[in-house]
Amino acid sequence: MTLRDDVWQALGTVLDPELDEPITDLDFVASCTVSGDGVASVHLRLPTFFCAPNFSFLMVADAHDAVSAVEGVTRAEIVLDDHHAAMEINGGVAAQAGFAETFAGEADAGLEELRRYFLEKAVIAGQDRVARPLADAGVGPDELAGLTLGAAPPSSDLDRLRGRRAALGLPADDAAPLLIQADGAPVTAAQVPLHLRRARLTRLGIEANGDFCKSFLKTRYVDTAGAG
Repeated sequence: MTLRDDVWQALGTVLDPELDEPITDLDFVASCTVSGDGVASVHLRLPTFFCAPNFSFLMVADAHDAVSAVEGVTRAEIVLDDHHAAMEINGGVAAQAGFAETFAGEADAGLEELRRYFLEKAVIAGQDRVARPLADAGVGPDELAGLTLGAAPPSSDLDRLRGRRAALGLPADDAAPLLIQADGAPVTAAQVPLHLRRARLTRLGIEANGDFCKSFLKTRYVDTAGAG
């Protein structure tokens, strides 16, 4: 693999916090190049000119951190294009300033609480993705309440759920229950139907937002193609 491939792979670990999808899959990376002396230049684009500054800052900052950590990269230049707060965001990320410092007087907190909120939603939605096929196949509440991550059928959705839970410090080992509450407590058999309804609604909401964003992006950049 080339250094550019490694950089692209690193960008694939950066998520849109609200949509819980990699920015590479969402086509948010407009271009990605690496010079002979290891300078990685990445341009990002978002579905609308007015995408929330906190979400936007988080993705640009995460991309900067991910690319900077790639062995062989001497400098990461991450630029957000076509955004109403691009100048502030690009300058803040380049200076390694936090969100509150970058938007002094406008923002009074960092972004970790926001990141955690959306990770918690991703964990709820992920439980539906893994448990829904089992429930549809006739697995009942008692069995689902007792099912562990290690006993669940292997899938990319299961791997994704483990990763999101680990990021929150929630149990993610083979012995951990598949269905858990926000605080990590197991879901009882009596709670399973309501829990899965909530998980399904959360998943559908995330996916609907994702479809809207993809449609907006495609319309906005109809004559361009992504960097992949």
